[in-house]
Amino acid sequence: MSYAENLWLFTLLLAGIIVVPGMDMIFVVANGLTGGRRAGMAATSGIMLGGAFHTLFGTVAVTALSTLVPQLAGPMLVIGAAYMIWIGYTLAKSAIVIDGIEASHLNRTTRIFAQGLITCLLNPKAWLFILAVYPQFMRPEYGPFWRQALLMGALTLLLQALIYGGLALAAAKGRDALISKPQITIWIGRAAGWLLMAVAAMMLVEGWSGW
Repeated sequence: MSYAENLWLFTLLLAGIIVVPGMDMIFVVANGLTGGRRAGMAATSGIMLGGAFHTLFGTVAVTALSTLVPQLAGPMLVIGAAYMIWIGYTLAKSAIVIDGIEASHLNRTTRIFAQGLITCLLNPKAWLFILAVYPQFMRPEYGPFWRQALLMGALTLLLQALIYGGLALAAAKGRDALISKPQITIWIGRAAGWLLMAVAAMMLVEGWSGW
């Protein structure tokens, strides 16, 4: 697989995961609804900073695997791919909807930003997902890890800004549409699950062959 193909797969997978309604999306929608554009964008910015921390964590983990304990790289690829398949399976069977979003009473932009960061950092699934995904896409043959991390981190921030930022700017209309038509979010979640399983299956085969 070429580096360009690797990046396309990573971007596709990342976009599929970000659009699945979860803690981060609910936080952005709630603040966009109750505090307006500034509050929604502050929430988005905090979550984006959390995404940057996740990228740093994933880079350190992959670097440690490849340099300190290289014999673990193969098993980690297999374990990570299997975990991704499990996440995809649960999403494909899920019925995720956005409903009952509680209003945020944060008034200051800085407080909303800080809470967005904390919301992102305290999401255990995000850390596990990073540990599963980054070893699949960050490889020594693609060049220095720091350069790969910069590009993957930039893609993460860009997609978060486009998806969460766009949702924050149209929070009221977007929330009404998603709540009145729950099938939309259900099928978004299921489609992301099938996408995740397909990519993970490819990585599982590659990791198993390398191991």
